[in-house]
Amino acid sequence: MAGPHESKAELEDAKVYVHRKDDESGSQVVHIDVEHPELNKVIEPGENSFVGGKKGGVFIGLKDEMISRAKKLVEEKE
Repeated sequence: MAGPHESKAELEDAKVYVHRKDDESGSQVVHIDVEHPELNKVIEPGENSFVGGKKGGVFIGLKDEMISRAKKLVEEKE
């Protein structure tokens, strides 16, 4: 489902960029950056997950330990 829903906790001011390959910035491949400090509470730097396309955007799947951290983040926001 795209858009707000009572089961979703919004991360306000999240930034999304399509990053092109650029020697000056050090980007070696074209990729998408989703940036918000609270995301590191769910997916820690260096961890990997998986992404799938969905109508209206993308879905980021979480591993078990990430799911536990995501639940804590949602509880903090309630």
